Amino acid sequence: MRAFTTAEILSIGTEITVGETRDTNAGDLARALSERGVVVVRITGLPDDQPAVRDAFVAALARADLVVATGGLGPTPDDLTRESLAAAVGERPSVEPDVNAWLEALFARRGLAFPEANRKQAWSIPSATIVPNEHGTASGWWVDRPDGRVVVVLPGPPREMRPMWAGWVEPRLLERGLGRPITAVTLRTTGLGESVIADRLGHFLDRDANPLVATYARSDGVDIRISATASDGRTPGALVAEAEAAVLALVGDAVWARGSTTWPEAILAELERRDQQLAVVEIGLRGALLGLVGEGLGQRLAFAESLQARPAPHDGHRADLETLAGRVRELGDCEVGLAVEVVPRGGDLAVTVAISTPESDHREHRLVFLDGSLGRSRAAIAASAILLARLRAGSAAG
Repeated sequence: MRAFTTAEILSIGTEITVGETRDTNAGDLARALSERGVVVVRITGLPDDQPAVRDAFVAALARADLVVATGGLGPTPDDLTRESLAAAVGERPSVEPDVNAWLEALFARRGLAFPEANRKQAWSIPSATIVPNEHGTASGWWVDRPDGRVVVVLPGPPREMRPMWAGWVEPRLLERGLGRPITAVTLRTTGLGESVIADRLGHFLDRDANPLVATYARSDGVDIRISATASDGRTPGALVAEAEAAVLALVGDAVWARGSTTWPEAILAELERRDQQLAVVEIGLRGALLGLVGEGLGQRLAFAESLQARPAPHDGHRADLETLAGRVRELGDCEVGLAVEVVPRGGDLAVTVAISTPESDHREHRLVFLDGSLGRSRAAIAASAILLARLRAGSAAG
């Protein structure tokens, strides 16, 4: 029996190739397969063109153990996935009586005439097994090939595709040997660009290595994913742990979290560990910092305010940022006060962060790339990183 260690994903529909519909199915399927240790060798978007879709099936079956296609299973003339796959495998589609009866019953119990156009949604081919759809009228196909490869076609709407994949397709693939045991860890970094990280990691980023180390630029930083399968008698976990230690030795100063942890989750965890609350004032960020972390802190956020400019005391002198951090801490009647101010500087933003606690005050400066909304978002991340580092330092000291 063939094991499924490689896969291709086909996203079918002109609405995808002209940009009218955003394809989320491919990402969901690629993630699900990768987590099982399957290498997704290609993801292809295709228009509703029968020769193009047919040729894509033929090519994918020559390269991968598993082909998963979504879309093109509706009742209209431009829904051509069934015809295309049938042509690719040299079979002729015909009406499957049980599916046809089920479709007719769906319309009958609603008091509607059965449109003849829907009859094609009851088609099948000799090598196909019907994948039931409990959330729509488009059944899927599971097609077995003589060499052990499998093609799965599923509807395009995610609300239909996802339960069909998780509830019917994936369990059967697992029974047949889906993927390989894999261990993976993601390290979240901040303060270093992807090119700097790549330069530090050097040969660790070799694409044919096991463990595989890869970098992914995100809106809030760069993630480093380390994954491994068993090799030379060593478990995936042992290989990942060894690689992680080596990566941390090179870029550990920039790593602030693991997995899918967000900034508010990381800060909230430290506040809860210290049993403290936080008060925040941001100046010139137009809500960027409060938008990034505010809602996620829940009751641990005692006070929050967004100002356009730093306020001046009654004597006309501007209060320094440490004083503002202390003031908001008093207003929130809490343990940690955070004041953040941004000032434009040569097309970028100068960021100043002040943190006040009963024990001490702390102040840091950063210069973030660009001004405007992108710069403000980067400034909010820089402030969050400084706050998180100080909270962790305090926890370690305590």
